Amino acid sequence: MDIALLGGTGDIGKGLALRWAHDTDHTITVGSRHIEKAETKVEEYQRELRERGVDPDIRACENETAARDARIVVVSIPPEYATSTVESIAPSLSDDQILVSPAVKMERDAAGFHYVAPNGNSIAEEIATVTPDEIPVVGAFQNLAAGALSNLDNDLKADVVLTGDDSEAKCEVESVAEEIDGLRALDGGSLANSALVESITPLLINLAMNNDGLHDLGIRFQ
Repeated sequence: MDIALLGGTGDIGKGLALRWAHDTDHTITVGSRHIEKAETKVEEYQRELRERGVDPDIRACENETAARDARIVVVSIPPEYATSTVESIAPSLSDDQILVSPAVKMERDAAGFHYVAPNGNSIAEEIATVTPDEIPVVGAFQNLAAGALSNLDNDLKADVVLTGDDSEAKCEVESVAEEIDGLRALDGGSLANSALVESITPLLINLAMNNDGLHDLGIRFQ
């Protein structure tokens, strides 16, 4: 399978790219607005993976090309640019693709991080409003710490909550999520529940900031 990471040069994009390239045989495409930036990052990822004895199937593209060629398109873009990025690449999408939203909008003040619901919705729902109707959107990976993902020496043990209105799309995202060693995917219901999942992330960050030994905190439901 081809998996594209739009904005795959950022923290969460890097973590997912490294884990999928290390743990699976999927073709991973790192997208960026600037191809030179994507190429530089891919060289970095390849070098790290080869040092671990992995010959990665990973390449660099501009976001539009990355989106056009992939089965699963992960919008690993900062939340303030996620919707506009999807709008820009929408003409390149086809109805056999799935969009995945890991973004969370937060603000920080003296008290810590706080969740911001864009227009009363979630980022995943905002992305869905500009995505062609025939293409399902799945919320996933919002509660994973980028540092824990990117550190391949770290043994993951975390849950990924999936939200979406297309059960087949959620099953497919569940499958690729659980191919990353140490991740378990759980069905969180419809896309309308995405804000509940996204709002957990600032809580995790606040806990990690205020408690020793909780760096790169994730969640596990038992």
